[in-house]
Amino acid sequence: MRPAPATLLLPGRGRLRRYNPFLRMTMKRSPLLLVHGGAWDIPADLLEAHEQGVFDALQEGWRLLERGASALDAIEAAVTVLEDDPAFDAGRGSFLTRDGRVQLDALIMDGGTLRAGGVAAVERIRNPIRAARLVLEKSPHCYFVAQGAERFAEEHGVRLIDNQELVLDRERKRLAEAQARAEAGWPDLSFSGEIDQEYDPRRSSHDTVGAVALDTRGRIAAATSTGGTLNKAPGRVGDSSLIGCGCYADNASAAVSLTGWGEPIMKLVLGKWAADRVQNGRSPEQVAPDAIGYLNRRLGGHGGIIMLAADGRYGLAHNTPRMAWGLHTADGPRVGTVIRSEKPREN
Repeated sequence: MRPAPATLLLPGRGRLRRYNPFLRMTMKRSPLLLVHGGAWDIPADLLEAHEQGVFDALQEGWRLLERGASALDAIEAAVTVLEDDPAFDAGRGSFLTRDGRVQLDALIMDGGTLRAGGVAAVERIRNPIRAARLVLEKSPHCYFVAQGAERFAEEHGVRLIDNQELVLDRERKRLAEAQARAEAGWPDLSFSGEIDQEYDPRRSSHDTVGAVALDTRGRIAAATSTGGTLNKAPGRVGDSSLIGCGCYADNASAAVSLTGWGEPIMKLVLGKWAADRVQNGRSPEQVAPDAIGYLNRRLGGHGGIIMLAADGRYGLAHNTPRMAWGLHTADGPRVGTVIRSEKPREN
């Protein structure tokens, strides 16, 4: 049963006390799980599917957290649910490249150790977040791409599939419409970084998914997974799987997952930008809207962010019409598609 949508009540502001995150890792903490399903102009007839999707992801991740599992286990499980849900641009049902194929990117990062695993431009892996976790656990490297990533995953027990198993007729139609707009001269400015561009739902849909979590041992972790942008050039990799761009985690600062226009996020290394400000004394609640404001002021970017500190404080923000989100604490789950917060500070 899905709970009624809620408006997020963000934690109250207060003076940040300096702390040793590694000391806190030895103390029992109350776990927390925060997920997003992408920031864009979600149509009214898709709102319920998006809210249900993030709720299902919360349930799977929280089931592990409340049993004492690690933050890494929880976010991998939550993101896997989102990848398997065709409502989102991750895994099956993702946007298609201009040649009609699905190419997937994902990153997972452990804030306690700074270990990370990423894969990009994979076409034969149903759940790229699981492949990313294998990179984190089984490889001395941080990142594999394309056939190399698929070969590594297969060597570690992942069954490779035919790419057409990931393709939906809905996305074939969406690709045809996008290509028709391009032929008619409608410009795609998603990657341009022009500061005067306005958000336009006709060309803006970014269902990248992500999760951040805090476990009972005080460890935080982050994960982001995406099918990229509609009608993208084959081989294009966005921010989602790049450390410090669309995903980052460090117990000394924060766990962060972003969604939105990848190229502007990459240019600003926005995940690390946000985490650094938490480490320097600001709260995630304050930093989240500031990060999205900075993205828009500098490069005209649009998107959303979720972030979580090792002391349990969290923040969410977006400058698109909607962003599917879900929060699970000891008080239970909450989901929604709009986050109301104060205007970000000017930096």
